[in-house]
Amino acid sequence: MSDFSVIGAGVAGLAVATELVARGATVDVYDPAGPPGPHGCSWWAGGMLAPWCEYENAEEPVLRLGQEAIGWWAGKTDVTYAGTLVVANARDLPDLRRFSRRTEGFADVGRGEIAELEPDLGAFGKGLYFEKEAHLDPRKALADLHAGLVEKGVTFHQVAAPEGLENTIDCRGLSARDVLTDLRGVKGEMLVIHAPDVALIRPVRLLHPRLPLYIVPRGDGVYMLGATMIESEDSGRITARSMLELLSAAYALNPAFGEAEVLEIGVDLRPAFPDNLPRIRRIGGRVYANGLYRHGYLLAPSMARGVADLVLDNKHSEMVDEDRA
Repeated sequence: MSDFSVIGAGVAGLAVATELVARGATVDVYDPAGPPGPHGCSWWAGGMLAPWCEYENAEEPVLRLGQEAIGWWAGKTDVTYAGTLVVANARDLPDLRRFSRRTEGFADVGRGEIAELEPDLGAFGKGLYFEKEAHLDPRKALADLHAGLVEKGVTFHQVAAPEGLENTIDCRGLSARDVLTDLRGVKGEMLVIHAPDVALIRPVRLLHPRLPLYIVPRGDGVYMLGATMIESEDSGRITARSMLELLSAAYALNPAFGEAEVLEIGVDLRPAFPDNLPRIRRIGGRVYANGLYRHGYLLAPSMARGVADLVLDNKHSEMVDEDRA
C-alpha cells in the first residue's frame, strides 16, 4: 500500500505526485482517462512560464509564486530561456503603455532591438522584453513527469479511485465540482499551426483591444496560438469569431502566418475559483488541490509544494483555504 493516492494525471496531479516522491513518499496515481493526453485541460496549455507578463491581469501571488516555477520545471523537462516579447501595432500603443504600468521585470525595446530579438517582427517599433521569463512544451512536460514517476516506482491505474482510500489528494480539475461547489469552468480556445516561413524563438504577445494574442514556438515551424478566456462552460467547439480573431491577430503579427496550415484546434475548460487563484482544501479526510485557472504550469509547482507541506508536515501554505479546510 502506497503512502498516498493521487487522483488525476493532469499537470496538477503529476506535479503533486512528483513533489511527494521527491520527499520520500510512495504514491499511486488514479485516472480513468489514462496517461496525459488530449482529454486533459493541461494538454492544451501554452506552457509559458511568464509570471511578470501574467501579473498584468492577475493577483500578486501569481507573480511571486510563479517565479519559483521556472527552476522547478528545469530539473524535470526541457525549459527554453528566451524571455517573452510583448508588442503592439502603432494604433494600439496605449495598450502597451497600460500593460507596462501593470507589470514589472521588463525592458523597453525599440525597432532595432525588436529586430535583433525576432528578425521576423522588425515592423514593430515599440515593445517590452521580459528577459527572465521562459517556456516549455506542455505535452513533453507531462510525458516527462509521467515517465519520471514510473521510473521511481509510481503505479498508474487507469480506473476510478476505489472508495475508502486513505491519504488521498484529489486533483481532478473541473470534475471535482461534485465537492468543490464554488469551482467554475472558463472556456479556452487555441490553435496549433504550421508556419515554416516564420521563425520565432520565444513567446510573443500581441496586444489588441479585442483579443490579445500569444504565440508560442514549438519548433520546426509549429506554433501554438492562444487563447481566448470566455466565461462559458460550453467546451464543444471553437467559435467562428474566436478562430477568425486568433488568425487575424497572427496575420497582424506577421503576414506570413496567412499561409500557415492549421494542425489542431483545442477547446477546453479551465477550473477556476471566484478569485482565479488555486486552493488546497481538506474536506472529509481528503485533500483537494484545484483551481489553477490559466496558470497551470506556472502555479502547479507551488501548489504541489503546498500539498506536500500539508500532508507530510501539517504545514499550512498560503494556498491552504483555512475557512474550508
